[in-house]
Amino acid sequence: MSDSPDPLVSENPYAETAPVEAQVVGQSGFNSGCVIAPLLGLAFVGLLVCGGIVVGITLPAVQAAREAARRMSCSNNMKQIGLALHNYHAAYNQLPPAYTVDENGNKLHSWRVAILPFMGQNALYQQIDLSKPWDAPENTVVASTAVSAYACPSKVGDPLMTSYVAVVEPSGMFEGAVSTKFGQATDGLASTILFVETEHQNEVHWMSPEDIDMQTLLELSEDDSHQGGGHIVFGDGAVKFITNSIEVGLLEALVTKDGGEDIVGR
Repeated sequence: MSDSPDPLVSENPYAETAPVEAQVVGQSGFNSGCVIAPLLGLAFVGLLVCGGIVVGITLPAVQAAREAARRMSCSNNMKQIGLALHNYHAAYNQLPPAYTVDENGNKLHSWRVAILPFMGQNALYQQIDLSKPWDAPENTVVASTAVSAYACPSKVGDPLMTSYVAVVEPSGMFEGAVSTKFGQATDGLASTILFVETEHQNEVHWMSPEDIDMQTLLELSEDDSHQGGGHIVFGDGAVKFITNSIEVGLLEALVTKDGGEDIVGR
């Protein structure tokens, strides 16, 4: 079995020192100060050095703790979205398409819009004119409204942008304008990617009918959303942290819903 990390991711301070005594030369107080002042200066420098060491030790620890908290919050967001997709499937016996289209095949809205009622955002959903594009004047109010669950806390910038995207592929769970069912995932829901967390440069407006394709996902595996990787939600609703060292072939196999690839032990 390989020793490489699993890509799917959990001076004695009390010692006494001899006191330093300032020697007084002659009867003038100035001579004693000439000895004490350098000692005080050395003590001050020592405090600065010690303070710098403490900051150097504690700051990375604080930053790591904050990133861990953001990573947990991001995971919870994706878990909520995954649950909404499952509830949508339970209601309609299918997943929403990656995007809706008009009679001419022009893209209108994202799957993220379709699941709003299952995200506790039904009031917002009711304000959308689904017959018009997401960025049409009729949808300006909603398009300027941020949905907190669609924003990764580790990302900075426009809160209207989301890094939670589907991998739109004919072989995946999101084929495009066509809906799929969980039953089509013959590879097993636990082994099939539902949606992923992408990098900043691939973020989209949460209403936009845009996601990523397989090639973009494989390029993302060389980068990371958090320190060391990013999150992926599988068909069974599980959220896993995937390191950026994951094998490309394994990532491809996880996208396909019915490829029959053997991923055991990989």
